[in-house]
Amino acid sequence: MKITKLQIENFRLLKDFSMDLEKDLSLVIGKNNTGKTSILSVLDKFLNEKSKFSYDDLNIDFKNDLESLIKSEDIPEEFMPLGIMLKIFIEYDEKDDLSNVSRVLMDLDPDNNKIVLGFEYTVSYTDFLKIRTDYAAFAASEKAKNDKKKEYKRRELKEFLKQELDNYFHTHKKSFEFDVATNKVNDNNFIDLESEGISIKDIIGFKFISARRDVTNKEKENTLSKQTSNLYKKKEDNSDKNQATENFKDQLSETDSTLSDIYKDLFSDVIKKVHDFGGVKLNDTDIAIISTLQHRELLEGNTTVVYTHDDHKLPEHYNGLGYMNLISMIFEIEILVQDFKRDKDTKPADINLLVIEEPEAHTHPQMQYIFIKNIKKLLAEGIKRDDGIHRPLQYIITTHSSHIVADSDFDDIKYLKSENKNNVVAKNLSDLRKQYDAEPNQYQFLKQYLTISRAEIFFADKAVLIEGDTERILLPTFMRKIDLEEAARLKAEGKEDAFPLLSQNISIIEVGAYSQIFEKFIEFLGIKSLILTDIDAIKVVKQDEKGQDVWGACPVNEGTKTSNSAINHFLKEVTWDNLKALPVANRTILVGNSTVCICYQQEEDAYHARSFEDAFIHLNREFVKERKDTFQGLKKTSYFDDDTKNPYELASSCIKKKTHFALDILYHSDEDFSNWNIPAYIKNGLLWLKEDQV
Repeated sequence: MKITKLQIENFRLLKDFSMDLEKDLSLVIGKNNTGKTSILSVLDKFLNEKSKFSYDDLNIDFKNDLESLIKSEDIPEEFMPLGIMLKIFIEYDEKDDLSNVSRVLMDLDPDNNKIVLGFEYTVSYTDFLKIRTDYAAFAASEKAKNDKKKEYKRRELKEFLKQELDNYFHTHKKSFEFDVATNKVNDNNFIDLESEGISIKDIIGFKFISARRDVTNKEKENTLSKQTSNLYKKKEDNSDKNQATENFKDQLSETDSTLSDIYKDLFSDVIKKVHDFGGVKLNDTDIAIISTLQHRELLEGNTTVVYTHDDHKLPEHYNGLGYMNLISMIFEIEILVQDFKRDKDTKPADINLLVIEEPEAHTHPQMQYIFIKNIKKLLAEGIKRDDGIHRPLQYIITTHSSHIVADSDFDDIKYLKSENKNNVVAKNLSDLRKQYDAEPNQYQFLKQYLTISRAEIFFADKAVLIEGDTERILLPTFMRKIDLEEAARLKAEGKEDAFPLLSQNISIIEVGAYSQIFEKFIEFLGIKSLILTDIDAIKVVKQDEKGQDVWGACPVNEGTKTSNSAINHFLKEVTWDNLKALPVANRTILVGNSTVCICYQQEEDAYHARSFEDAFIHLNREFVKERKDTFQGLKKTSYFDDDTKNPYELASSCIKKKTHFALDILYHSDEDFSNWNIPAYIKNGLLWLKEDQV
């Protein structure tokens, strides 16, 4: 039995949200404020019922609609309950124990193996009418207070709803009919779980590890030691490790040394997981749990986590937060797994869902790789008890870490994206495969490239696709130079630069000659993108022995077409003559909801360059000429003294190595980069990207 999908309505940014879940791991990624924590929160509020909903939990668009309805002179005749809703879609098979879910089954058709559990925090039509009446009285009272005391600030509808929401909105739990013929939920046919006395906790167990973890290396706050005490209590409450816990009780009056030996057995499984999991160097900081039962207290405070280093046992707070965070998560997972197992007289829930929020906190990239590599193995056993009861474990990991994404299975990834200010959508990265059905090799290339080297694009607002090392080396400097120039220009006008390039969330992706392969991926991400490439002019240079034209590189003014694959793909309808003169505004195209601009060399100061190198040399010939003997990326430097040689010839003949030439530019730059100029096609492209629209 497993959860296949979550549907959420009107909860914070999750206005009309749906996310598929995988059988084991679902890795949820996205930029800040795309609803990752909201998913955890709505599950916790509905399934664990430990915190109430508030007015601020309502989606902003829904709030506005609700307030308009309340204030409207026209009263609707009727409506279905309105508010926050969660639907959990479940699938089962013939191997599953259906004893707990039998009472929520809405269809006995053997071909229908779907269950849809619904949770609502809604206002009924009757309560809506009561809101209108009560608010009218409230508003009249506020007006009277203001009439009596002019400086009194009248409270508005928002304040009324914040204070009184629970008097009108109520929680309901339902099991809805799922129509397999239409593949839709029938909201009008349901079982009210509360009136039927059906407990959700036997069907779904939900636990989470919040990003706000209590991990500290302060001397007085022994986080890991507290967790071992907690873990003991959990183990004592169920059948697992029963003999070990009995041994513990029998030995309470013995010495610390004896108790430490018992702890070694009691916590051997979790310590083994720490070592198997990785991230802690062998013989560096080996973890151990020892007894500090100095006054024979009974359970609390008699375990201490220490690190063994060169035969010395050091307190846990002596170690770094990264190690502590990793070890603490393993301890916490073990504690929650014990919770999922329940006590020996109670069966575990049919479905057990664990959410781990932002495991990368305090950890360096290598440790993040280790975490995602080992988490599946750590949780693969699921919920397995000594009495033979076994339940699978589904888990969701939310992350901002490109390192975790880079080492994950593509098919596990759920990408959260803001569609507008008040709504978020979730996309399965596995669905991207279907868009490349005609070119499976392209999908394989994209998948391997992104997971190996450039996963940070998933968290970007904008992207620059570049050809190679030269642009990768120089682009951050170009951005910095533009920021300085724009700041100076705006300061002269008495303004400030609101969106410096280097303050924006821009990902630079090196794609070589394959930018067209990224078209569907850019569409999938829905981000504003700039493609920087070369015009790559070519002409017929000869004919082969079969009389076929042989094309070769040439100056732009001699060219008859371009060999550039990106230009030929994105601007294939533009003729060569029009291509050369095409302004930046006309190089912009729509790819789905994404705006993409293809920038290549343009005519500048009566010269049209073919590549970055001759564009830079044309604009900065004196800069290069004065320093030619110290430029490591140049050869035949005497050519720069010959005024008859044009930039194309100089770039073709004198560039020894492009990356060295790029580094030469940086090395010889002034502090504010004012002693050279950026080629117009790059500058105009970056200024276009700088504009805030996405």
